[in-house]
Amino acid sequence: MTPLAGRGALVTGVSRRAGIGFAIAARLQELGADIVVQGFDPHDAGQPWGADPAGTQGLAAELGVPAIASDFRDPEAPAACVTEATAALGHLDILIANHAMSCDQDLEALTAEAIDATLAVNVRATLLLVQAYAGAHDDAQPGGRVVMFTSGQHLEPMTRELPYAASKAAIHGLTASLAAELAPRGILVNTVNPGPTDTGWATPELTQFELRRLPLGRWGEPEDAARLVSWLAGDDAAWVTGQVITSDGGFSQSRG
Repeated sequence: MTPLAGRGALVTGVSRRAGIGFAIAARLQELGADIVVQGFDPHDAGQPWGADPAGTQGLAAELGVPAIASDFRDPEAPAACVTEATAALGHLDILIANHAMSCDQDLEALTAEAIDATLAVNVRATLLLVQAYAGAHDDAQPGGRVVMFTSGQHLEPMTRELPYAASKAAIHGLTASLAAELAPRGILVNTVNPGPTDTGWATPELTQFELRRLPLGRWGEPEDAARLVSWLAGDDAAWVTGQVITSDGGFSQSRG
């Protein structure tokens, strides 16, 4: 079954094999979509988990799709990314804004530079991607979709990640407004909170500790998020827009 055949999709944040972005790109491709991926390897290189040895270009080559290296701290990069993706695909129907800048800063460590950079990548770039996508989208094409990502900041405190929590709260709050703006054009906009997902970022100690709050007895896998995103990208979700969907295996309902 290839329900997304003939549809073009841009998936951002595809720079690690263990990441949600790679799983989404692979899933959409499996369902028949034509894919372009975006990534920015230097961000991962500066994080505790490090860059993927293959990098964005290697992962794209494995999928057999074009790759775009964009630093979304540059305000011109989102529009350029959409332009390049549209040129490669012929038409852009699906935008998956999966990219994110991580920032572990509590109130004491907080800096203006970290706040600005995190908001630039996670909020400004997402808004500009949606703007450019809307400008490039052919409304005569079926299946206009935007899927963004938030976190669990609306469900419990994230005191150690204040810039990140602020940025994800903004995406949450923008969902309904973007959905209302684009609904008359047949473009559906939704946001996913994937819950605690094992993408290699958590220490073994944290992984084990959080298991006590995971009713299904495991962390989420990137494929869990990919299945939900691919459903939202398809025709079965044609009546779903403006929603922030928490898919976390019951994590947010557990306070153990």
